[in-house]
Amino acid sequence: MDGFAFWSLAVLAAVLVGMSKGGLPVVGMLGVPVLSLAISPVVAAGLLLPVFVLSDMFGLYAYRHAFDRRVLAIMLPAATLGVGIGWATASVVSEAAVTLLVGVVGLGFAANFLFSRRPAQPQPLRRGLGVFWGAVAGFTSFVCHAGAPPYQVFVLPLRLEKAVYAGTTTMVFAYVNAIKLLPYWALGQLDAANLQVAAVLVVPAVAAVFVGLRLVKIIPEPVFFRVVVWALLLVSCKLIWDGVAG
Repeated sequence: MDGFAFWSLAVLAAVLVGMSKGGLPVVGMLGVPVLSLAISPVVAAGLLLPVFVLSDMFGLYAYRHAFDRRVLAIMLPAATLGVGIGWATASVVSEAAVTLLVGVVGLGFAANFLFSRRPAQPQPLRRGLGVFWGAVAGFTSFVCHAGAPPYQVFVLPLRLEKAVYAGTTTMVFAYVNAIKLLPYWALGQLDAANLQVAAVLVVPAVAAVFVGLRLVKIIPEPVFFRVVVWALLLVSCKLIWDGVAG
């Protein structure tokens, strides 16, 4: 883990992670794929997890007054279950298969959201769907840091206010990333070398948190959500490619 190419990609990945914690969801999912251009995806996932967790602290402070309690009450226990399933099945589940599945789900949802002619009215919160998609988000976040598409399948139709959506997303994944630390350590993905590199990458990641916060404030709400869904579509296509290639 050295050389100009590695550090350039690592810093870019850290910036993407930080911007996602500033309220620009989905872009953080690009972190592992970007860093995987230089090192293996498994090592990249372990290396970036501490960067996710430390960046989360700044996002939590920034959005401490903007979140939806109903969504948190449903998603946090469900995501805990999903992370537990991911840990229990880590030795038998194919990362490529999960990556492909996440990509297909995200692509289908984003395409329907963007191209459907139905009126864009807020949908009622359905607890059963929240439990299901929360568990899926926890599982896929554990396996490949790709919890955003399942999460958004449940949350985007609620049409939360922009800051509330960003804050709720930040809180959900701050929690998920924190509870992933123990199983990642137990699986040997948080060794001393990874932690040393992560300590350096935290600096650009934290700076990018504030860039994300600024962008959320100045982007009009309709544009914000359209950008989020287009980003989901593009990332889903990348995940499908990675899943098939893997």
